[in-house]
Amino acid sequence: MNASAATAEERLRRIARGDLAGLGVLAGMHEGVREASGLDAQTFELVRIAALAAVDGSAVSWVLHLDVADEANLDVTQLLGTLVAIAPIVGTPRVVSAGAKILRAVGLAEAVASDR
Repeated sequence: MNASAATAEERLRRIARGDLAGLGVLAGMHEGVREASGLDAQTFELVRIAALAAVDGSAVSWVLHLDVADEANLDVTQLLGTLVAIAPIVGTPRVVSAGAKILRAVGLAEAVASDR
């Protein structure tokens, strides 16, 4: 594998872990969005969680968003309420997938925390 391919592979690995720091364009997409939305931190994160469920986001994405949700003092009841609210729009399969990924993300986060 040449150096360029190795670098690209490492960048893809970082993206898969949710680390967007090395990709300025992707990391920059998130800067100032909440402020521009005019939403409070909790509402903003609930909207993002709804969107994550709608696009069937990866478990790594859920880990990142659940961490932010925790920082915004959201509880599991609010997350569940959001999934229930969007179910008629996104469909049962997306909500079931989101529920499974949330549980997987919590497990991943706990595993990482126990390794520290």
